[in-house]
Amino acid sequence: MPLLSFPDLCDDNLKIALVEGDLVFSYGELNHRANCLASGLLGASSDLAEERVAFFLPASMDYVAAMHGVWRAGGIAVPLNVASAVTELEHYLGSAGVTRLIAGPEHRASLVDLCAGLEIELIGVTDVLCEDIVELPEIAPGRRAMILFTSGTTSKPKGVVSTHQTIDAQMKALVDAWEWSANDVIPLFLPLHHVHGIINILSCALAAGATVHLYKSFDIPRITQQIVAGTFNVFMAVPTIYVKLIHHFETIDATALADVCTGFKAMRLNVSGSAACPESLFHRWEELTGQVLLERYGMTEIGMALSNPYRGERRAGHVGQALPGVEIKLFDEHNVPIDEEASPGEIRVKGDSVFLEYWGNEAATKTSFIDGWFATGDVAVLDDGYYRIMGRSSVDIIKSGGYKLSALEIEAVLLTHEAIAEVAVLGVEDETWGESVLAVIGLKEGAALEYLNLKQWCSGKMSSYKIPKAIKIVESLPRNAMGKVTKPALRELS
Repeated sequence: MPLLSFPDLCDDNLKIALVEGDLVFSYGELNHRANCLASGLLGASSDLAEERVAFFLPASMDYVAAMHGVWRAGGIAVPLNVASAVTELEHYLGSAGVTRLIAGPEHRASLVDLCAGLEIELIGVTDVLCEDIVELPEIAPGRRAMILFTSGTTSKPKGVVSTHQTIDAQMKALVDAWEWSANDVIPLFLPLHHVHGIINILSCALAAGATVHLYKSFDIPRITQQIVAGTFNVFMAVPTIYVKLIHHFETIDATALADVCTGFKAMRLNVSGSAACPESLFHRWEELTGQVLLERYGMTEIGMALSNPYRGERRAGHVGQALPGVEIKLFDEHNVPIDEEASPGEIRVKGDSVFLEYWGNEAATKTSFIDGWFATGDVAVLDDGYYRIMGRSSVDIIKSGGYKLSALEIEAVLLTHEAIAEVAVLGVEDETWGESVLAVIGLKEGAALEYLNLKQWCSGKMSSYKIPKAIKIVESLPRNAMGKVTKPALRELS
């Protein structure tokens, strides 16, 4: 059995693993289906030998069985975003050298021409299911297991290769740190082409013997109904989901609000990640639900690296400390380690949870590691034992008048303004300052905002050199599938 398998559970594996709408699947059924799919993928061969098998499936039993089936057969799983455009899929499939693509019946027709052009075999789950289970190959921990693509905000998305050992280390660190158990029940509505959904929720839950409720999208009425019913005891989301929930709370009556907030309060854990959690949101969520959000930090290449503690202080605006088995160090621009607190530096990471390589891109792999440390490109400071993210060195660190400013810090303050619904802060070229601070703002419905009024409001709330030199009002900020603002797209508007 491969490293990435399901736990041995009592009662003949009757413990519920997945809930998909009205369908309920036990661990025994999931295990059998994964073996059937692995056997079908193998056919007459004894090992897929790292063949890249992609799947274009929504959150479902078929998705989970496909991923584990590919792993068990010795292939490399390539999960795809079902919301991707054809041009994006062409890049993913072509660059990864995918040979077979598993798709649901609702998507098959739209993929026929693309697969034909790339000489990829387009198949459905039922096409490869084989009831005659064959002997599955032994899978060494160091073998490649999965390719996930980066968000591609600064260049073409790169294929991040994780081994079986990489994924196992990522799961074990979180199961340990967040105290996962077989008693946990969690909803999964996040995209399943991203480490947040695949590792933090799905894989950790299954590794612990917990139960996952699968949703094809974030269905507020249905999910809140189950929260009121006490179905879930763990909840993980991106900040934009928590914002949507708070907006939903404003549309329901006092009794309904009390019921759903009581449902959240009864949970053992609420986690926020994949984008910075504004301090205003952190505090508002606690006021409403009694839940202190656990914020963490990670990325596709490293899984999760930092986390606020499950037991202990969870600090607003901070992403905590290194997870078990993860080494973290900050470095300055000259590659010198930073030991003192309050000095910003790039986060670099070591450990079994770090990815193996960028698929087919030796140059990018080589430049991303410095003396054995993976260079994240994210800048942070160590603040009384807790790391605080300042932003990405190429996007969120603004060099203005000799200062290094954190766009995220300025954004957090601006979000407390009563007229501002969302904001992104950019550094734009300036002859005097090198870079000046521009705030791109989405206003709340019916609100208006003039620059001079905002400048006056900022006085006393942030240092004068951090106050935006200009603002631009937009209807909404462009975001990717995980809710992160795509700042390169905003630069075209500035």
